Amino acid sequence: MFDIGLENEVVGVTKFCKYPDTVSNKVKVGGTKNISLDKIDLLSPDLIIANKEENEKKAIDELQKKYPVWVGEVKTIEEAFAMMNKLGVLTGKNEETRKLAKEIKDSLDSYRSLTNLRACYLIWKKPFMTVGGDTYIHAMMEKAGFMNVFKDRKRYPITDLDEIKALSPDIILLSSEPYFFKEKDKVELQQLCPIQSVKLVNGEIFSWYGSRMRLASDYFKSLF
Repeated sequence: MFDIGLENEVVGVTKFCKYPDTVSNKVKVGGTKNISLDKIDLLSPDLIIANKEENEKKAIDELQKKYPVWVGEVKTIEEAFAMMNKLGVLTGKNEETRKLAKEIKDSLDSYRSLTNLRACYLIWKKPFMTVGGDTYIHAMMEKAGFMNVFKDRKRYPITDLDEIKALSPDIILLSSEPYFFKEKDKVELQQLCPIQSVKLVNGEIFSWYGSRMRLASDYFKSLF
């Protein structure tokens, strides 16, 4: 929203919205799972942008009784571009969103991976959780040059070390979110999986669609 010239129009955000720095000046309406309906009522927005995966259906249903609510769902890179274009239509910023989408697409198209490493991407520790083939993270893994060993699974399946080892990935990627894997986690897992390479990765690059996608190509290059 900020990158297409709507900073002044944005009246409320979640506590997880942190870019750009000036977003800190906006009213926080709670987290993605515990939205404060009362705070939203005080803001009386003309449009609410929600996400099917991140936001609770009950809260969305309540908001739809009072306000126009657009619910997005992004599982692929193509759907991320469609989402941007739709928001351009909804907010009267068609030209701005088209320009942003083209900038991102050109950047992603210019990236060519020279590898095809079999990878396991972990998003949670206790229990271990990974990503299936119907997720945006999976799409970004493929773009980066990784072959998701859990591509035949759905959404975010629970797994364990035995299953991970049986699938024989070349590399285990430890995300910075939603669980913030740290160096000690990397060392611990490397000892448990000595055959595999273990790497900490920036979860925002793999899971945040929208204008953050501009950073993906350069980040992917830095991984190899």
